[in-house]
Amino acid sequence: MAHAKTSYVCLPCRASYKQPYDRDRQHRLCPRCAEPLVHVGSAFAPPPRRDTAAWRTLSVLLHAGVRFHKSCCGGPGYRPRTLREVRERMTYARRTGEPFAKALVRREVP
Repeated sequence: MAHAKTSYVCLPCRASYKQPYDRDRQHRLCPRCAEPLVHVGSAFAPPPRRDTAAWRTLSVLLHAGVRFHKSCCGGPGYRPRTLREVRERMTYARRTGEPFAKALVRREVP
């Protein structure tokens, strides 16, 4: 049986690669620039390469520790898609003391 593939992202190149997941091989390098790839999960859909705002939003999410793994009921849940949504959630997190990763995946900000 073939192993399921998962997504890896190179932020400097703005490229996404689907590769088989292997626990023994944690570190993968980008074939273009040889920088480390970030494991983002199997439910990831990359933005277009030219959409710099979407890649900037993705960069904030990944640096905060947010990933795109499937859950038992479907996809990864809510993820902000614009820098405005990211700023709203980061402001909320600073105001309330909630961890950034948790605030970023909130569907609604009170």
